[in-house]
Amino acid sequence: MVAAAALFTVGLLAVIAIFVLSALDRQASWLWAVAMALPVGMGVALVHAVRRR
Repeated sequence: MVAAAALFTVGLLAVIAIFVLSALDRQASWLWAVAMALPVGMGVALVHAVRRR
């Protein structure tokens, strides 16, 4: 469960960074790849919750 929370947090921070950089008229294309950790973390947490029941 810790791994899912870490992936979700990293992905969420990447999404926030994308918005902040966009507001500053900058771009970091590698952040889009890091942002994919958000749905992966959510999926891992969902699978963990379903298996636990």
